[in-house]
Formats: sequence, structure tokens, C-alpha cells
Amino acid sequence: MVNIVREFDVPCPQDDAVAYLADFANAVEWDPGTVSCVRNGDPSAPALPGATWTNTSKVLGRETQLQYELVTLQPDHVVLHGVNDTADSTDDITVTSLDGGRSRIRYEATITFKGVARFADPLMQLVFKKVADDTVRDMTAALTRVGR
Repeated sequence: MVNIVREFDVPCPQDDAVAYLADFANAVEWDPGTVSCVRNGDPSAPALPGATWTNTSKVLGRETQLQYELVTLQPDHVVLHGVNDTADSTDDITVTSLDGGRSRIRYEATITFKGVARFADPLMQLVFKKVADDTVRDMTAALTRVGR
């Protein structure tokens, strides 16, 4: 299992940050591994619990698809869960309101590999530490644009 936690502040109001992060199609802007993320069903419908996306990610030069579902949407909390044959992935994001229209993001990514893929855990822990640092950079940039 890979588990990564990052906490950082962004110049974006809490409501705007939560709405943006709940629409997982936006992952192409803030998740450095995401190649594409397409909403299943009506892409113009609001992102509510039960909404799903097909996410294509590229890690170590290899593309994989996961089916993601928005499982939690609260004023300060977004949880997305993805699954395929080789992994379960959870993005657990808490957004705390700060003064001056800023927010503190606590981003936790947990990936549990299945079958023979689980033997890659030690390598993937190292890979995802770097990905998490890049995620902080990209999510900060994306939420800065949203907060303008």
C-alpha cells in the first residue's frame, strides 16, 4: 500500500476549492499523472456523490485506467475512490477555510495494489512521493487560478 499526505495553503476560498476538486474532470490540471479524466454520463451535471469518471493515468511510462466515484462531498471534504483490476485508489481531500479567502488543503492519497502488482509497493512508494510533491505544485497553481 502507498500512502502519501501533503498539507499546503492556497489563495482560493474554501467553497470554490471544494467545488473544483469535487469535479474530478479537473484532475488533468492538478494531478501530474492524469492524462485524461472524462465524466461518465452528463458532463454538465453537478458533481455529487455517485458521480463517476474514467481516469487515464500514466506512471513510469505506463498508462492505466481507473473508474473513479465521488463518494463524499461535504463543505470541507471531498473523497474520490478509483478502482481497476490492479489497484484501489482513494483521494481524501480536506479543505479548511483560512482568513483572506485562503484555504488549507490536506491531500491524502492511498493506493492499494492487488495481485502481483502489490510487489511493486516499495518502488511505488518512492515514485508517489515525487508525484505528491508535483501534485502540490500543480494543485496550488490550479486553485490559484480558480481563486482569482
